[in-house]
Amino acid sequence: MRWKTRTTAFTAALAAALAAAATALVAITFSAGPASADTGTGYLRTSGRNIVDSTGRTVRLTGINWFGMETDNKTFHGLWANAPATWKGQLDRMASLGFNTLRVPYSGDALRAGAVATGINDFTNPDLVGNSPLQILDKVVAYAGTKGMRVILDRHRPTAAGQTPLWYTAAVSEASMIADWVMLAQRYAGNPTVIGADLFNEPHAEGTEPNATGACWGCDVQARDWRLAAERIGNAVLAANSNWLVFVEGVSCLSGGVANEWDNIPDDPMACDWWGGNLSAAIDKPVRLNVANRLVYSPHEYGISVYDRQKWFNDPNFPNNLPAVWDFFWGKLAKQNVAPILVGEFGSTLANPLDTQWLTKLMAYIGDNGLSFTYWSWNPNSGDTGGIALDDWYSINQTKYNILQPYLNPPSGNPNPTTPGPSPSASPSRPPSPSPSVSPSRPPSPSASPSSGTGACTKAVVITNSWQGGYQAEVRVTNTSGSAVNPWTVTWTVPSGVALTNGWNATVTQSGTTFTAAAPTWNTSLPAGATVVIGFTATGPSSPAPSNVRLNGAACT
Repeated sequence: MRWKTRTTAFTAALAAALAAAATALVAITFSAGPASADTGTGYLRTSGRNIVDSTGRTVRLTGINWFGMETDNKTFHGLWANAPATWKGQLDRMASLGFNTLRVPYSGDALRAGAVATGINDFTNPDLVGNSPLQILDKVVAYAGTKGMRVILDRHRPTAAGQTPLWYTAAVSEASMIADWVMLAQRYAGNPTVIGADLFNEPHAEGTEPNATGACWGCDVQARDWRLAAERIGNAVLAANSNWLVFVEGVSCLSGGVANEWDNIPDDPMACDWWGGNLSAAIDKPVRLNVANRLVYSPHEYGISVYDRQKWFNDPNFPNNLPAVWDFFWGKLAKQNVAPILVGEFGSTLANPLDTQWLTKLMAYIGDNGLSFTYWSWNPNSGDTGGIALDDWYSINQTKYNILQPYLNPPSGNPNPTTPGPSPSASPSRPPSPSPSVSPSRPPSPSASPSSGTGACTKAVVITNSWQGGYQAEVRVTNTSGSAVNPWTVTWTVPSGVALTNGWNATVTQSGTTFTAAAPTWNTSLPAGATVVIGFTATGPSSPAPSNVRLNGAACT
């Protein structure tokens, strides 16, 4: 996390810059592929904008950060809590709530020989007493794997002393950092629960232009260019474990320095973003790795509770101006099929009502574009955001969770196909969370001839969750005709008394007992053989299930 830098231009200039950026962004973008209902099988790869599993199914990671290993405790915070918030109990809780991925911040101090983990309740967690930080991490990885969760390791700081603008310090060299990563990559080789390395947390600007001393992107200064460093570090990681994904964050200001507001020179309103959030130059100056299909870009994004002077918070069109901001800084990488996006950190206390609008708009953007994410944080002791967990490390902040819930994709089973694991534990205090699937169909083939007509189709309707007074379902439709359907529309019938509350992967509306799912603008074509998966939640009875499913008016079998 996260002190950020700011821009110094006026809101009008910001609006003009965003308008120009929106004009430059291509209107026809690529869609995510059919999604796995869980975290997939085997190691993960990338395919254009998608993360896919070993079978080629698209996987959407919907995770959470559990920090502490980067601090003086050198292990997860909250291990001091009372039952039922044991270390396993907290992982059970995360999984049952629908978080399928755990991002684990660490510092180099936790990896050193003789490192001691502190802050452990020996009554509730007796099996952790006397374990080193790495041994505790091993146990968390192993247990998370039995829940079907994935794990991303995050080099959060060089040492427990605090965040730094560059990935190295006078005391901790880049070579030392690479050695730590190589050790971890080798330690978890052969274990597909651990899917990759978030190389360094929030490289950012330092110094006032023209005397920049912080992390830049594309400046070609070896000591400061984070893009070049990510290539060196990422390639070293892949040489040690070619199965890992490499997660690369952005910088804050491309130049590595903050604007000089006293020089009477107009400043670019889009020159700077949050620490780790600025990937605006990554299309023209991408990270180049030696192993194909391993790169995931991972920006950070925050609300007013973290820093209240980002210019876009004061735009008169807030929050509707925000998608253009995100498109400019990082969303275009997914929309133009360059690489997948995993939003690695985002959060707020929600103390300011504007932050509720911000988070709601962000989650809609993430859902509409089929992006992955790891929310900041599980921990209630994050000073400027709070957490999903409350102070007992088990009860949850229901307001935050209600915003995240429709976009969560709960874990199921074990990512290692040769090692079956026990079923996830159910949440003891509430129904399991919904499990929306990601984007419905793969990009149209360049040789396909889109058709606006009807076509043969097959359907499957699955009630994925139910509770007193409501349920969640998926309607899956496969185009079995010989040509694409463009644009596509799916309709189905529900019993009287059922009312729509939410839908995803399409624009879902209701008229009487008919639900209509219209293709989103970013995914209008359903190619021959492709499947669209539409998720929705509703109040009312789940039985009988939705019926009379049709694709552009044609009944599906």
